[in-house]
Amino acid sequence: MNGTNQKTVDNLRHVLGQTFNLYFQTQSYHWNVEGPNFRQLHGLFEEQYTELSGALDDIAERIRILGALAPVSVAEMMSYAGDDAAPAHSAADMISNTITAHRTLADTLRQAIAQAADEGDEVTAGLLTDRLATHEKTLWMLQASQK
Repeated sequence: MNGTNQKTVDNLRHVLGQTFNLYFQTQSYHWNVEGPNFRQLHGLFEEQYTELSGALDDIAERIRILGALAPVSVAEMMSYAGDDAAPAHSAADMISNTITAHRTLADTLRQAIAQAADEGDEVTAGLLTDRLATHEKTLWMLQASQK
């Protein structure tokens, strides 16, 4: 790894940690959701954690391609994850918490895309732009479900 892409690697680690945190959050919501919208939300959370699982591998592999190590422990991964979600006591809380997590991750992605572009790393910028598109679409669907 050269010094010119260290900031991009650090940003990728934060994206990876936040993605891991969101992956676990949606997995746990899938397990624990209850209420009249159980079936719909159970399926929605499953779709989300399945998609996020694949993203974890893509992001970690990009870190490796850039010559750095991906996190090697859960503790290290969580050091990049940011704040834990607030406890969810209802399906509505789960949706609200998930929206907040996707917004936070989208903000991180926007900053990381700009840094990768500044470093001339088009591949990383492209990967992160694709991730941003996924999170923006998910945000739209989650927000629409609150209306």
